[in-house]
Amino acid sequence: MKIKLTGDFTEVLNGINELQKNIQFEISESADIELICKRTQEEHDISIVYENGKGEIAYRHINQFFRAFSMVIEKVQKGETDFSIKEKGQFKTVGPMFDVSRNAVMRQDSFYEMIRMLAMMGFNSAMLYMEDTYEVKEEPYFGYMRGRYSQEELKQLDDYAHQFGIELIPCIQTLAHLEEFLKWDAAYRYKDTRGALLLESEETYQLLTNMIHSASSPFRSKRIHIGMDEAEELGRGIFLNKHGYKPRFELMAKHLDSVLQITDEFGLEAVMWSDMFLKLASETGDRYSKTTEIPDYIIEQTPEQIQLMYWQYNATDIDHYRQIMEQHKAFNKKPAFAGGIWIWNTFATNYQLSLQASNAALQACKEKEVEDVFVTLWGDDGMENNPYTALLGLQYYAEHAYTDELDEEKLYERVAFCTGISAEKYLMLNKLDTPPGVEEGNLEQTNPSKFLLWQDVLLGVFDKHIEDLNMDRYYEELATQIQHSRNKADKLDYIFEVPEKLSRVLALKAGIGVKLKAAYDKQDQAELNKIANEIIPEIMTRVKELRSAHRYQWLKMNRPFGWEVIDIRYGGLLNRLDTATMRVNDYLNGEIDVIDELEQERLYYSPGVKDSTSLGWCSYYYRMASPNVFFHVLPIY
Repeated sequence: MKIKLTGDFTEVLNGINELQKNIQFEISESADIELICKRTQEEHDISIVYENGKGEIAYRHINQFFRAFSMVIEKVQKGETDFSIKEKGQFKTVGPMFDVSRNAVMRQDSFYEMIRMLAMMGFNSAMLYMEDTYEVKEEPYFGYMRGRYSQEELKQLDDYAHQFGIELIPCIQTLAHLEEFLKWDAAYRYKDTRGALLLESEETYQLLTNMIHSASSPFRSKRIHIGMDEAEELGRGIFLNKHGYKPRFELMAKHLDSVLQITDEFGLEAVMWSDMFLKLASETGDRYSKTTEIPDYIIEQTPEQIQLMYWQYNATDIDHYRQIMEQHKAFNKKPAFAGGIWIWNTFATNYQLSLQASNAALQACKEKEVEDVFVTLWGDDGMENNPYTALLGLQYYAEHAYTDELDEEKLYERVAFCTGISAEKYLMLNKLDTPPGVEEGNLEQTNPSKFLLWQDVLLGVFDKHIEDLNMDRYYEELATQIQHSRNKADKLDYIFEVPEKLSRVLALKAGIGVKLKAAYDKQDQAELNKIANEIIPEIMTRVKELRSAHRYQWLKMNRPFGWEVIDIRYGGLLNRLDTATMRVNDYLNGEIDVIDELEQERLYYSPGVKDSTSLGWCSYYYRMASPNVFFHVLPIY
């Protein structure tokens, strides 16, 4: 498709040229279609009129041009010759937050690919969540061997996003969640607990000055997210030994003032997570309880220049969001909101929960006139999943951002065009975590795609959860379904390789522990022999294929740092499968009288699962792999 541009297109030309990496078109004087581009201040942020090869795009902000431009190409490619579109932005700021701290630091070229898709969707911002994965020149151990971005690399990312009208915003931590830096002896002087900084220390505030300057200086944005969430350990480690007990809110309020002095010095507008303020105000200690009444002393000691960000990922009741947003109004400043697409702690992307929760949240944001909206893509416990599987969720936020009521048909059309993958294929990923025993939609959040892979065949800490459930057939059918849905010509087809290979592993491994225990209890030596010498070796072959696919995907998307964690998990899994074969054969050959691991009664990992419609949730690999000591848990400091 050849396109001739006239009008005000100079400021978007670089971005247009970059989009040719995603969309087949070229800019030419001799063209199939002619588009007039112009900036506007009219009521509608986007206005498109197109008839018989000629059209006009009117846009208020640069990011909106790229959404409009992509919609024109989408419709022309479908053969439409006469159409008009008007859209009005619902939020001042809307964008994703990418977690580049839980081992998966995106490669620059991968991030550029993501930015181009965000531009077509119409986003105007994105946050980079960086606990210690940015360069602080004064602190060589900050992000050491973690794949941190250099100052120049962050500037390049910012430059790339800027040409599409996308504001990159640094999101850091200035209180807690700093375990990966504070673990080093070189950082001991800054340490209160494993993850929290030592307050009332001159050295700490010099560190924070260096961190804030390093994190903000590569970016054009004057906004910075300073974190401060989930700081439950605040003042309870080395600080307590040095200074004695002080109330957490008192410590937090004083610390916030000190951090804001630094951000003010650099001319920055600070945003922080709001959970600790509301948690400390709650009589029950809940983060976001509808019954919480915020005391005057908390409101009075909250600085005026800070914007609080309310985060909530799993509530599907719109009234819950309305109530919590009303609570935030007590601070006399509009809060920001952060929802989430559930890609963390699982190989599956939980779309049913994510989209239901997001719909309720975004409708409430519109009603309560929340202007700044973000969608988080966390990577907890090693980031076995990836942000590309969340693209349908990102498109969902984008479509909500340009209309009062979401049009599902348009959503499906847009995600297929912007990403090259159909909505149905993204939704298929949800099935990795909805085998028999899980209610439709998985609203109770179970993650069997993870714990059934990593759990030990001999120890089976989750085997009780899946007794009498036909996991084999379910995952075999899912593997075939994924395989048949794929198109190798799709640019992003590779993101389905891991789900397909994982389903093939689980088709044999998910229930093998249950079968092994049953065969042992019945003294069925033929079945034990089959499991040890036919099924487990085949599982090992499939695990190796899964690991290979996973490694390819990781290294295509991310820097190599952090892959070693997943590699070690696969190595552990393969070795334990090998040990299981040895143990069973030793028993069959009479070298041991019993298999001690199979003598143990199987218990529920989560007793409440017995009467629920969930298979349970486990957040940490080390809990799945073994009930024994995985590492020595030190005191909090």
